[in-house]
Amino acid sequence: GHSAVPSPLFAVTETPPVLSQEPNPAPASSLYYVSDYFSFVGKDTQGHVAFAIDTNRGRDGDQWQAEHFVVLHDERHGWIDVQGSGSYDNANHELFTIPDSPSFQFGGIPSTGIIITSTSNSLVLTVMPLLERISRKHDDGVYWLGSAQATLQWRGRTLEGRVIYEYLSKPDFNRLTRTYWGLWNNFQGFYLSLEGVGDLYLHRSEGEMMAALTGKQEAFAVLDTNEISLPDISITTRARTFAPGFYRWPTQWDIQWRDEGGQATVRLDTVHFKRVANWVIGGFAMSIVQGELYYGGQSYSVYGFAELLM
Repeated sequence: GHSAVPSPLFAVTETPPVLSQEPNPAPASSLYYVSDYFSFVGKDTQGHVAFAIDTNRGRDGDQWQAEHFVVLHDERHGWIDVQGSGSYDNANHELFTIPDSPSFQFGGIPSTGIIITSTSNSLVLTVMPLLERISRKHDDGVYWLGSAQATLQWRGRTLEGRVIYEYLSKPDFNRLTRTYWGLWNNFQGFYLSLEGVGDLYLHRSEGEMMAALTGKQEAFAVLDTNEISLPDISITTRARTFAPGFYRWPTQWDIQWRDEGGQATVRLDTVHFKRVANWVIGGFAMSIVQGELYYGGQSYSVYGFAELLM
């Protein structure tokens, strides 16, 4: 977007557009897909709030698409209806910047900080400069993960927390206009805050199509600004629950790794579950999960999103 969002981060009259890590390349393909995903977890005296916005755009020939997928969860009041989730007009044919929608406006770039504003939802998310955690390229596709401190202002509350950011751009692909069966195939993604001072990200998928770019399993952890190497992280599903089809929703997990700091164990439980879609052979859901990380002789509370594409 090109909204002039006032921000102390920018001493220019117009806020720069949100960009991928490189300047706008000319699309190498008339079929293209780009996604920016911001996953926020924060808290105040009233408890946790988790907010995620996945903002996607695509090109298919002379047609251009844009959509937001947005969820908001208040620890005390459950899932909150958000205005602006869904497709909207990509009038300016933007791919490598995020097109503003009637409900959400975007300013900044990942390397210097980002502001997402939504007047209709009484919401402003301010993200500090995002530090790169994982970066991969394959066949002109780019996959980039980062995290940073962030503040969510929402309905008069100020929630300090963290954002995990995921960027994907891929030519010769556009899931907004084409169907790719088994694209994510048993995808489980975790976007977790470690007591508000660090992050744990982990995804696992059995899908082949994205594997070369995003990896079948990828993870990073940050604790008190220290990046933790995760050479052999493992995830075990401890429990599943019924789903209306030929699959089951995972609801409890154990995550483990061992490094120079010793053995680490995360136990996670689903505390709030939101089914987004069901197509009998699979489904899409977002869960709020919480638990504990035991690491280096200490215990840390863990809270955040699990994204499930079965």
